[in-house]
Amino acid sequence: MKILFVGAEAVPFISTGGLGDVLGSLPQAICAYDKNADVRVVLPLYKQIKEKFSSQLKYVGNTTVGLSWRNQYCGVFECEMGGVTYYFIDNEYYFNRGSVYGDYDDAERFAFFGKAVLDIMPLIDFYPDILHTNDWQSAASVIYLKRKYYLNPYYCDIKTIYTIHNIDYQGVFPMSILGDVFGLDCFGDRSIVEYNGCINLTKGALVCTDMISTVSRRYADEIQTEFFSSGLHYILHQYSDKITGIVNGIDVNYYNPKNDTVIAKKFDVDNMAGKGECKRQLQEMCGLEQNPNVPVVSMISRLASHKGFDLVKYILPEMLELGMQFVLLGTGERDIEEYFKEIQMKYPDKVKVFLEFNKDLSKKIYAGSDIFLMPSKSEPCGLSQMISSAYGTVPVVREAGGLYDTIKPYNEYNGEGNGFTFANYNAHEMKDAVARAISLFHNKEKWEKLVRATMEADFSWSASAEKYIELYRNIANK
Repeated sequence: MKILFVGAEAVPFISTGGLGDVLGSLPQAICAYDKNADVRVVLPLYKQIKEKFSSQLKYVGNTTVGLSWRNQYCGVFECEMGGVTYYFIDNEYYFNRGSVYGDYDDAERFAFFGKAVLDIMPLIDFYPDILHTNDWQSAASVIYLKRKYYLNPYYCDIKTIYTIHNIDYQGVFPMSILGDVFGLDCFGDRSIVEYNGCINLTKGALVCTDMISTVSRRYADEIQTEFFSSGLHYILHQYSDKITGIVNGIDVNYYNPKNDTVIAKKFDVDNMAGKGECKRQLQEMCGLEQNPNVPVVSMISRLASHKGFDLVKYILPEMLELGMQFVLLGTGERDIEEYFKEIQMKYPDKVKVFLEFNKDLSKKIYAGSDIFLMPSKSEPCGLSQMISSAYGTVPVVREAGGLYDTIKPYNEYNGEGNGFTFANYNAHEMKDAVARAISLFHNKEKWEKLVRATMEADFSWSASAEKYIELYRNIANK
């Protein structure tokens, strides 16, 4: 089976968040699971990729991409990594910039990228069985394939999947540029991409694609409701028969305390002494009391209100009275940053805040904490709860999206579960869940059993890869 992933980012080349982690891990996991799969990935050749990976990039050739009245240069470079071939679309006008997204001409940039994905197929001599697109930046590939290329015998049998990593980002642009930028100017094109008077690339991809996937089973259901859909629930409900949810995984080699050279001392599920040292060093680094009997509760997150920070802001002083220490790592909305600066000044012996993005520091916090708090209002999948689990840090999460799918509540009667959960978006319910975790923390025998269950949960990509391959086969056989 030939599979071509399309997306705007992928680790290790470039990443701004979860999408990059997925496209960096899933293609390689599929290759590892199915040795007969021919898996390739297409990305824009951003300035940052050129600067960091130029010595590993091999020039393949170039072609011309027609975009409305434009004929634009399109160079192609390739690089092999982990059994996967990565192709990079080169056009300095569109991609030789400091930013990945957020420019005034993102519509044109990613219209070019989406069409280029199809136009380079003769050049690379690869016509996939499955075109797996991801989020709005690659939505144009699906739309062009189904609207412009469907009569071409080389393209007509290509089946498509469109994966929604976050429904909040939809690729919305003025309808006035539909013909001039996208070259989609017939009535049928307009009806496919128009939503609320605007071009909506995600809506167009949902209509055109053969299958829609999301990054957790729960999120697949949630986005069909008004509360979670960011306005697209009517379309998603209309195409509900095409929607499926497959939970993301994490790189269990990268996030593994047994071989992690960044943390203070290595440990594993059968030898947990190192975690105690990781906690001691974290407390020392944070200027907190170095006491193994005081639970450290941590958060590592983008500081945005939908991540649950309005709940935390409302009730953190009360939570500190539970006898805990609190460590935060992240950057984001200014009012949230200012709140945590103030709370750190008010409780310097209990709170430490790092307003930065630092992967090495994040690992030290994951390894040195006892409890990881993730009270998101919405969470398509979430990776932090899985990473914390790998480091034996028990997650406390709200039952939303992938948090619901991955963390099962601790049952005090039979000891089952791998964390603590709360259902409603309510500060006191969150505090109660943290209080239950802290209470169990002081029962060392039960706590150790829960930590073991947390670490033994399988969040590897192999389970997800198996489900995606099954999905590909089902689509290909339709």
